[in-house]
Amino acid sequence: MQAILYETVQGSAYYSDLYASYQTVLYWPAIHHPMPDKSETYSVEGDNAELRHYLARLVRRSRCFSRCDEALRKAIKIFVFAFNKRQLYKQQHPNYPAHIIDFAYTPL
Repeated sequence: MQAILYETVQGSAYYSDLYASYQTVLYWPAIHHPMPDKSETYSVEGDNAELRHYLARLVRRSRCFSRCDEALRKAIKIFVFAFNKRQLYKQQHPNYPAHIIDFAYTPL
């Protein structure tokens, strides 16, 4: 878990639940806030649920999980691009439908 933290963009604060493993990770120089509830983690968990919903390769390791790290990174990059474009569209046009596939780049 520590290696994963070192590879990410450093934050000024980290929030987690009270799971014991999080207490052993070093968050230096940031501050770690273990929370007894989901008040600071629900939005991240919602984003993770969106990823699992739209990217089948993140759901089941045995059948759909990509063995190629580069393919997984590219799939997540495309998803984040399309998701963000859809969110901006929904802010500007709240009464119109917006599906993620409509905002994914499709080559000619």
